[in-house]
Amino acid sequence: MKFVSLSSIAVAATLLLPVAAAAQSLSELQDLSPEDRRAYMDAMSPEEREAKRAELKTERDAMTPEQREAMRAERRAQWDSLSDEEREARREQMRGRRAEMKERYESMSPEEREAARQARGDLGDRKPRHAKDENHAKGEQSQ
Repeated sequence: MKFVSLSSIAVAATLLLPVAAAAQSLSELQDLSPEDRRAYMDAMSPEEREAKRAELKTERDAMTPEQREAMRAERRAQWDSLSDEEREARREQMRGRRAEMKERYESMSPEEREAARQARGDLGDRKPRHAKDENHAKGEQSQ
């Protein structure tokens, strides 16, 4: 049974990599499904991931406010087009990822936590990813 599941995973990974490897820009990456995006990033080395994040941040920073708003509206439309079951599945995936991150964080020593903070770097004028803004709060209320 393990062989079947491992081989299925290997086949799925080989099928996803060409799709994921095709994503080059921010808009192309956002067009991927969450699973494909995750596979795309997981297939990279830590250095490649960091370089890709820097590239995407540069691209995002170069956008006009109108372009950012259009991207946000497009994402909202995609979310609104999901069925209740699909939304709940996405929420459950996110809860699972958050639980994994929390478990990893709680297992760190104080020194490791400080090193992780340093590695993450200064957020500058950006909010931490977990901070809820007005748009996030609006989405929570409409569900």
